[in-house]
Amino acid sequence: MHSPMQQPWFEARRRFKLSHAHIQMARELGMNPKKFGSLANENQEPWKVPLREFIAQCYFKSFGRSEPGHVRSLEQLIEADEVRRKRKQDRKAQNAIAQTGNHGVTDANTGSGAS
Repeated sequence: MHSPMQQPWFEARRRFKLSHAHIQMARELGMNPKKFGSLANENQEPWKVPLREFIAQCYFKSFGRSEPGHVRSLEQLIEADEVRRKRKQDRKAQNAIAQTGNHGVTDANTGSGAS
């Protein structure tokens, strides 16, 4: 299942036949995948470089290296994000249980003893 925030990246990868590395470079550069159509118009505007080369040139200019050190696909990013969210939910649930458990013990020990 694709996240709505990631959907434009999936569409751009398919439409412009970009690799995982190119998508990651474009994401790190903060590019807008919805604007790739105007950047990838080298057929009608021959002075433009192909989109893959344009992304690689911009990435090299900004980061000083030709590609990211560790390339992760969009699917891997979504999976890692789901794992992170699940851990966070579990941690919150554990904390909620611990807090309600502590309140119950505290109330029992500090309650007024009528006996």
